[in-house]
Amino acid sequence: MILEIGGKILDALRLYIGTGHVSGLVEADETFFRLSYKGNHSKSKGFTMPRKPYLRGPKSKKSENEEPKPRGISRNQVAVMCAIDRTGNIISELICNGRMKYKDVERLFKGRIEENSTLCIDSHKSYIRLDNNFDVDIQKIETGKFKKGIYHIQHINSYHSRLKKWMDNFNGVATKYLANYMYWFKWIELFKTDKDAKKYKRLFIQSHASYSNTRIKDFKNRKPLYI
Repeated sequence: MILEIGGKILDALRLYIGTGHVSGLVEADETFFRLSYKGNHSKSKGFTMPRKPYLRGPKSKKSENEEPKPRGISRNQVAVMCAIDRTGNIISELICNGRMKYKDVERLFKGRIEENSTLCIDSHKSYIRLDNNFDVDIQKIETGKFKKGIYHIQHINSYHSRLKKWMDNFNGVATKYLANYMYWFKWIELFKTDKDAKKYKRLFIQSHASYSNTRIKDFKNRKPLYI
């Protein structure tokens, strides 16, 4: 019950904050979380696990018939795309499972990045065509380099580092709830300079400013929220 109540508050907070908008000098990059079906087994009727469960505890020796673990990015990982501009605006959204493609990046930025902005990115090929289709200047930071003149992606990398450390506190979050946690952390970042008393007041007001018609049964059976 506590989980559902907290979820309703985060639903309302997510609706209040919204996806957001960035402009000017913008840094963008993706980070990944393991696809998790945590909670579905006991709370969702008719749920069938689409893959073998991950086992916890001591690991036994690998048997001769055990399948090797896939390397790199797989469909069992959720890509979260984040963008930050130099005035502090933040976008943080679930974008796809596995490796992202140009259409995923395009879907995220459509109507959410101002024309004539400068977008600082890594060398991922999924950003190709953004400069022409969105009228933005693309500054690629090559692999192994930290900056290119005044351009860099250090702020977005630092954001990801703080996000990952914060998420470790929850010992794994079901993917169907992950979007709310991204907004929760986004809210923390947006108002991190406020004093605690002001934060609590702001949280109360903002979580009641948007109506969220989320029933407990809907919350239990919800699907992951991709942009």
